[in-house]
Amino acid sequence: MSRAFVFPGQGAQTIGMGKALADAYPAAKAVFDEVDEALGEKLSELIWEGDQDTLTLTQNAQPALMATSLAAMRALEAEGAGIETASCVAGHSLGEYSALAAAGALSVADTARLLRIRGEAMQQAVPVGVGAMAALLGLDFEAAREVAAAAAQGEVCQAANDNDPGQVVVSGHKGAVERAVELAKERGAKRAMLLPVSAPFHCALMEPAAEVMAQALDGVEIERPRVPLIANVVADKVDDPTVIRSLLVQQVTGSVRWRESVARMGAQGVKEIWEIGAGKALSGMVRRIDREIACRTVGTPDEVKAAAESLQNG
Repeated sequence: MSRAFVFPGQGAQTIGMGKALADAYPAAKAVFDEVDEALGEKLSELIWEGDQDTLTLTQNAQPALMATSLAAMRALEAEGAGIETASCVAGHSLGEYSALAAAGALSVADTARLLRIRGEAMQQAVPVGVGAMAALLGLDFEAAREVAAAAAQGEVCQAANDNDPGQVVVSGHKGAVERAVELAKERGAKRAMLLPVSAPFHCALMEPAAEVMAQALDGVEIERPRVPLIANVVADKVDDPTVIRSLLVQQVTGSVRWRESVARMGAQGVKEIWEIGAGKALSGMVRRIDREIACRTVGTPDEVKAAAESLQNG
């Protein structure tokens, strides 16, 4: 059966995530040790016993979520179910880096350092209070794009995340995003609300961060992934390292085309999607995109064992 492994993005972080995996699997613990060493600090202590607000800071959440996803992947491999049991991988925003590391395109240490740089660059690209993001519920992507365009009025306002058929996130200047919230309600959105985020991700205001990532990625070796990546910005399979490098830069300012990515997986015969790491947010989105695709989460030792057994049996 054709299946995909997918990796969560920011928002899934919780204190204690991955601890049970690290306790149960030496290979999972080794991932956290490797991330700590790469960053020159005990990020694992923050993840397991720190403060939620500190963990939620972009520069911490991004490598922390990757570490948890890779720990789950290593645990799965220890149970005899490697990345090759999937026909493709994908990740939501920062999760794309986790997907590439899981598929062997990036080393864990390089991925941790890249995500620390990415988190800091995204945070510093726009002064606090200048940008905002909002979720528009009950509007499709085209309707949300029209709302964003109408609300811009000379400022930046873009559809940033096309998450599922009824959830689109817009990003840009705070005033423009606030106008988009009101306009969306007028145009029939079920709900429209500002999100508690620290910066306006995935829009043109992130251009300074994209420049930082272009430089950072230049110095990192990217291998051909062992299974193809469904990339956020093109919603299609890629496995050429040069293309992947370019798309990771474009991803900083570009839309996360998650709905289209899942639809592409379904069109290519994917019948199962396994969410590797913290939380269940992507599984919920997948169910709203394509009810024919079965969803499973792999974030605890019990889930790892159940997943490995299922994957080995077919």
